[in-house]
Amino acid sequence: MSEKLDLLNSKKEEALKGGGEKRIESQHSKGKLTARERVDLLLDEDSFEEIGMLTTHRSSNFGLEKQQFLGDGVITGYGKVHGRPIYVFSQDFTVFGGSLAEVHAKKICRIMDLSLQNGIPLIGLNDSGGARIQEGVVSLGGYADIFYKNTLASGVVPQISAIMGPCAGGAVYSPALTDFIYMVEDSSFMFVTGPNVVKTVTHEEVTSEELGGASTHSQKSGVAHFSVENDLRCINDLKKLLSYLPQNCEEESPKYPYTAADERREELNSIIPDNPNQPYDIKDVINSLVDKDSFYEVHENFAENIVVGFAFLEGKSIGVVANQPAFLAGVLDIQSSNKAGRFVRFCDAFNIPLLVLEDVPGFLPGTDQEWNGIISNGAKLLYAFCEATVPRVTVITRKAYGGAYDVMNSKHIGADMNYAWPTAEIAVMGAKGAAEIIFRKDIKEAANSEEKWKEKEAEYAELFANPYNAAKHGFVDEVIEPAETRKKLIRAFDMLKNKVAHIPKKKHGNIPL
Repeated sequence: MSEKLDLLNSKKEEALKGGGEKRIESQHSKGKLTARERVDLLLDEDSFEEIGMLTTHRSSNFGLEKQQFLGDGVITGYGKVHGRPIYVFSQDFTVFGGSLAEVHAKKICRIMDLSLQNGIPLIGLNDSGGARIQEGVVSLGGYADIFYKNTLASGVVPQISAIMGPCAGGAVYSPALTDFIYMVEDSSFMFVTGPNVVKTVTHEEVTSEELGGASTHSQKSGVAHFSVENDLRCINDLKKLLSYLPQNCEEESPKYPYTAADERREELNSIIPDNPNQPYDIKDVINSLVDKDSFYEVHENFAENIVVGFAFLEGKSIGVVANQPAFLAGVLDIQSSNKAGRFVRFCDAFNIPLLVLEDVPGFLPGTDQEWNGIISNGAKLLYAFCEATVPRVTVITRKAYGGAYDVMNSKHIGADMNYAWPTAEIAVMGAKGAAEIIFRKDIKEAANSEEKWKEKEAEYAELFANPYNAAKHGFVDEVIEPAETRKKLIRAFDMLKNKVAHIPKKKHGNIPL
């Protein structure tokens, strides 16, 4: 028996070494942690149970039979984060550059199946050179198997990807199908075709970082939701994100102990500028309304005219969607509609109530927006709110103009509670533009057109640029003092906690993609 145990222990030791000390040192020299170090950081101490440690590839092409590494370049298993179970795979760049092939893919698919069957989140730590060329179409088949399972798991369990090294070609589509993507600055990149192919086809000179680095995807493309400095920060932030999420679509959003206190926030009574065209930072409003230091922003550097993220309200997890007057006046455009729409759908899929803070002057005009599909893209956000069945509460802080008023979780598209501050302006458009259209003839015939314009602008503002006309029609449930908003939200979400919504029987809707 001792000989058999010695053999077992030697194999385990071999597996723990990955591609060997030299390659581990190379990984460290690039500022990167090894696959096992990442797993150890992610999971609660002594909670990891590895699956498939002793697997090896079965290929004999191009001399691969002479290169056998236990685990085949990916560590898979399960453990706990904050005491709650998760499944994890971590690609090992020290073994064949973390390349994916038949056995590597089967290991990932195995834990994806377990994740789906048991209703437990899946975390992927990606660090791979792509498909293992020596195994040919088998590698491509492995990717497709993973994509299919990503899609089956979508909306059932949270799926989170951390890009901690290269991720190219077919490898990018699995992360793209997951709910959230983290990227590590200066050491990770994502692209379908690399710089060399780009140069050959389009004659563009571009580096890997410029083409698909963390800053590119967190600011320009929006592919990455989070950009972080290093592996350690990436793992810690990922663990923070998990604290806001339920384990699966059948669970309610998390709730943590909270001690009730005075919920008035006096600073909110003076946060809206007297000049309706002067900006203010909506994040100041968010941080005043939610539990202290609990707001965790998603997509912080992309489409900054809308702010989305998770927070706690009286210890309960909520999703926040807010127009940002401090950037492009909070206008809705293609990128912000896509950003907010996907976030709304995630929250709805996982029973996370939605708080919407509205200060929107409308949709961004211009040929660029129209020619690139602002109509269908804006409709994505509209669709996302319309189909959401979680508790939904809107607070109109200032402007709510035109179609954007409808889209931003209005009463008409199913919002449960709609509040407005006294500073709210709910109308088809701003008073200046409306007066120009409605009173064009009067203004034109007046001796002093400028003075007449101001008179008619004030007339329109008195009639419509306030919350009371909307309240009269029941489109706003209550006009509230800003300082009382947090208390109102706590009571509203508590009242809505057992909400049940009935939707027409269907296979699925057809969102305007």
